[in-house]
Amino acid sequence: MKSRRFTISDLRLVFAGVFVIALASQTLAQGPPSGQGQPANNNPSFGDRARANGEEGLRKVELNAVAETESQKSVEAAIKNVKEDFTRIQVLRNDIARSLVAKKPVDYNLVSQQAAEIIKRAKELKIYMMARVIENKTASDHVALKNEELIGALVNLCKLIDSFTENPALKKTVNMADVDKAKTDRAKADKDLLAIIQLSEKIRNKADSLK
Repeated sequence: MKSRRFTISDLRLVFAGVFVIALASQTLAQGPPSGQGQPANNNPSFGDRARANGEEGLRKVELNAVAETESQKSVEAAIKNVKEDFTRIQVLRNDIARSLVAKKPVDYNLVSQQAAEIIKRAKELKIYMMARVIENKTASDHVALKNEELIGALVNLCKLIDSFTENPALKKTVNMADVDKAKTDRAKADKDLLAIIQLSEKIRNKADSLK
């Protein structure tokens, strides 16, 4: 069932309903004019029940409004976190690429820290995106990088991050005419994200062993 946001009009209707209930309870308690209709209902609990029902309705509206506000806050917080993770991964990728282009000596401490943060950010994105990837692990997935392979692994990591961040599925609204392509793009994004995590773990482990 879809949640429904309460508007000012909704609240006005509730308050109007409560007002009608209260007014009716007062009229019934007072009874009709002298000599007309049935004898007045002098049961004092009737008005109390009407007021209690009205107050209960208001409490429900307030609780629903609070729940809706909290839900909206959670969505906004999730969007903010996704943007931060997405942007930070790109920044780290650029830092790594600049060091590679400059052909600086590898700072293993720095590489370990960069890889660790990429792992953390990518895993958070995987949760937020609910990424579903069929992991076809091979023997090479468990093989540690050799010393001479670290530079090549960093280059491949930059390429994977480029592929992931430039994926159309993450950058535009899906057109109903391109649903099949959107599914393919999304599957590619999920696959790249998993590959980023796996390769970053290898890079971090190798950097830790060399620093």
